Amino acid sequence: MRALLFGAPVIQMTVFGLALSTEIRNIKLAAFSRPGDVMFERVTESFYSSGWFVRAGREAGEDPFELIASGRADAVLIAPKEGLARSAGRGGGKMQLLADASNATKARAVEAYARNIIAAAAVREYGAAGAPALRFDVRVLYNPAMESSMFLVPGVMGMLVCLITIILTAMSLTREREMGTFETIVSAPLSNTEVLLGKTVPYIILGLADAALVVLAGYLIFGVPVRGPLWQLGLASFVFVINTVSIGTFISTVSKNQQQAMLGGFMFLFPAILMSGVMYPVENMPKAVIAAAYLDPLMYFVRLFRNIMLKGG
Repeated sequence: MRALLFGAPVIQMTVFGLALSTEIRNIKLAAFSRPGDVMFERVTESFYSSGWFVRAGREAGEDPFELIASGRADAVLIAPKEGLARSAGRGGGKMQLLADASNATKARAVEAYARNIIAAAAVREYGAAGAPALRFDVRVLYNPAMESSMFLVPGVMGMLVCLITIILTAMSLTREREMGTFETIVSAPLSNTEVLLGKTVPYIILGLADAALVVLAGYLIFGVPVRGPLWQLGLASFVFVINTVSIGTFISTVSKNQQQAMLGGFMFLFPAILMSGVMYPVENMPKAVIAAAYLDPLMYFVRLFRNIMLKGG
């Protein structure tokens, strides 16, 4: 109990300080142009040297929309067909910027950063008088209105399912041990597997029911669409709930009472929620925190739900 009371605040404060960041960086940007478009290459290099954007890996001939749909790029900058220099010389140097708005906050940052970088590039290429020669149109994908709820609600869904299944599983099994009923079950003529299934399957079913309920509530209350197949949502929920129930079961085995189970559950939940990308992009966090985030089942669930609901799977 003392370790939880004094160790948990230190661990959580460390994770909070490292993970919380409102600055949007490491935006994956891909650039498409004809070979030899030197001016466009200089403009894209301005993006990559700004500190806000990183190169998104892509193969020759790959579709820019597929890059964004797969999550390998957050934004794509496309040069005019005749080349940027020739197009700008005729007063129509207009590039197209595709932005993934499944994360509305990141999409707004992409547009703002691009506006500043392209304005600076225009001044560098043509001088202050020719700054308007370089322009760009933004095409917002998956969330045209850039509503924050489209990004937050799928994340909150995962957070709620995680909270309910871990806390309920940890608390209920510990309560049975306190009441002495768990020893009665163990002494019954049942195998360890049967006892484990009997104690975890009800919470798996409860977690799946909660997942279906929050998806329905997100659609009816917030208008978050479900563009992908329902079986993908169901499969993602099933795998995730098995993980969270297993975590709750583990917490119950190392806890002596319900108080410890509750503290242990929240000690896991707070860092897990922060590192999941529910509120802040994982890419903005330090490398050590990113490495830890890949052990977080909630991160995978949130990404899957956002992709299935907003991008179609």
